[in-house]
Amino acid sequence: MLVTGPADLDPAGLEPITIAPALLNRLAAIRSDVLRTLATGRPVYGVNTGMGALSKHRLTEDEQRVHQRNLLLGRAVGGPPWLPADEVRAVLIGRLRTFLTGDAGVSVGLIQQLVDAVNSGRTPEIPVGGAGSAGEIIPLAHAFGGLDLELGPKEGIALLAGIPGTTGRAALHASRVRRLSEHLTAVAAGAIAVIGANRDPYHPLTARTDDVLAAEHTRLRELAGPEAAPRSLQAPVSFRVAGHVIAHVRRTLAHLESAVDRAFDGVTDSPAYLDGEFIGTAGFHGVDLAAHCDHLTAALAHAAEVSAARLHRLLDPGVTGLTAQLAHDPGPQAGLVAVHKRAVATGHALRRLTSPSASSTAETSNGQEDVQSFSWEAVGVLAEAVRLTREVTACELLAVHQAFALSERPVPPRLRELLAGVAAVVPPIAADRPFGADLTRLLDSVLRP
Repeated sequence: MLVTGPADLDPAGLEPITIAPALLNRLAAIRSDVLRTLATGRPVYGVNTGMGALSKHRLTEDEQRVHQRNLLLGRAVGGPPWLPADEVRAVLIGRLRTFLTGDAGVSVGLIQQLVDAVNSGRTPEIPVGGAGSAGEIIPLAHAFGGLDLELGPKEGIALLAGIPGTTGRAALHASRVRRLSEHLTAVAAGAIAVIGANRDPYHPLTARTDDVLAAEHTRLRELAGPEAAPRSLQAPVSFRVAGHVIAHVRRTLAHLESAVDRAFDGVTDSPAYLDGEFIGTAGFHGVDLAAHCDHLTAALAHAAEVSAARLHRLLDPGVTGLTAQLAHDPGPQAGLVAVHKRAVATGHALRRLTSPSASSTAETSNGQEDVQSFSWEAVGVLAEAVRLTREVTACELLAVHQAFALSERPVPPRLRELLAGVAAVVPPIAADRPFGADLTRLLDSVLRP
């Protein structure tokens, strides 16, 4: 992929990266200006001074020559567990994207080293947790200290500045939630169809001026198809509110995507080189991203709870008209009751994730850093919320699949591909078996992120 500007880089993308010559020439010109400005000897935070509470200490020329490397070494205090490879790549691309704005004033040589690291699939060990600072210098020290990069003036502090890791990871998980939203809609539509639910709650007039809700109701109607003879006047609430719940997920996802754009488009380096001078910034305070990650985590937790509730109703003969617990032979067989229990346990784990990450502050660096946004932690919680919500969705999908098999209802045309995919990996359920294996196959194939 030829990159002509920062916005061309997608942390969720897998293509090899090539930076356009015109962009490299622009960045080289900025780097030349940076070096000329540094040569004046004026104090520049983290370049010829210490950092944090030691920023008043001026460094000698000998100290400056090793300082940029030392910045990475002394802050790599994290430990396992480490981020998975896809999130590591998102962190590296996030950093590279911020460098392409020119605000950091780093060399073309460093940029090319990062491109090579991404293209070669290198995965430095980056701790999952333990950021604990104004920004994310601890995980970034691991990310770039582990690559053995050749650094020039200001390039060590540039690698540690801002919140590129949170931003890159948020972009990656936003892309996964977008796909998960489609799965949530399709599985809910399958549940609506298989119980013969009244379609009134998804009527076009019910959304009025809410375009997001209207679009979600349209998707549900088209996927579930019409129902000429509903089993009851009103289906259980978990079926009727499906549109509102998933529309809320999509809305909060859009808010997070906007926050990601703001983080990438804004000034995150500090000190940033802007209009020929170094300016200290607060771009490391990721409260915008943290808050929207928290919001989406809560939306996913609610969606999973509603999914688990529908799953429970699918086990009820009074709702479905089918055998108890969707067992082929109720009594001797337990059916899918334990699948619902797994969904309940997973939903409980999700609820424990919904405490806001950005609601706590603590002083570090002898009071120089006296508040934090904990955005790194917030995006990590979102990653776990995505994983757990996928698990609950798989549980409901297995129940929808079995309900269609027992009811002998025709599968709506728009759901045939989904349920054919399920049938391809889930053998017919004629007796109790370890359904965990079926759920794993669904997660690895039909519901893959």
